[in-house]
Amino acid sequence: MRGNYDNSAAFYDNLSRLVFGKALVTAQVHLLSRIPANSNVLIIGGGTGWILEEITKMHSSGLNISYVEISDKMMDISRKKNVGSNQVTFINKPIQQVMLNQQDVIITPFLFDNFTEVNLHPLFAHIHAMLKTGGLWLNTDFQLTGKWWQYILLKSMLLFFKVLCGVESWRLPDIGRQFNKYGYEIIEEKTFFNDFIITKMYNKTI
Repeated sequence: MRGNYDNSAAFYDNLSRLVFGKALVTAQVHLLSRIPANSNVLIIGGGTGWILEEITKMHSSGLNISYVEISDKMMDISRKKNVGSNQVTFINKPIQQVMLNQQDVIITPFLFDNFTEVNLHPLFAHIHAMLKTGGLWLNTDFQLTGKWWQYILLKSMLLFFKVLCGVESWRLPDIGRQFNKYGYEIIEEKTFFNDFIITKMYNKTI
């Protein structure tokens, strides 16, 4: 993964709220209540770590969380969050360099829009191998539904983060095709921000 959000860590959350209001947060929080108690949870690309505090509101203890974030500055902010009595291991590496076994839940918030279609397949296969059969995968990302403003906003965001943070992608990869290829079942989904943001909960069936 080439993109590194060090250059945006200081203002990333404020910028996202300026553009999207509460939609990015609401979308990511929507399915957190479905995390089973006492789970092994892998969060990939969690940014400033606010999601840790949202999870703690629902599970104050009992979770074993692996928090993977490539940005040093984002990780520094994340380490200061309240995680209650949950066990959190902070891993400051690209996810491609991390291998964990038998995760009950994987959370990927706006991760895949950082990657090109070519790089998506090996990345997805790597993450897929870490989730146990029957496990849950919570994925939140942008989608294009034919509205002209979505395309313009997406291109503007990708250009901004390409220049500032070295993000490699120019378009959204077809992540749905990867979930279909690996036999995932959609359990629940919901859209936000006039369908531009979608969050889905998948079950790993095989």
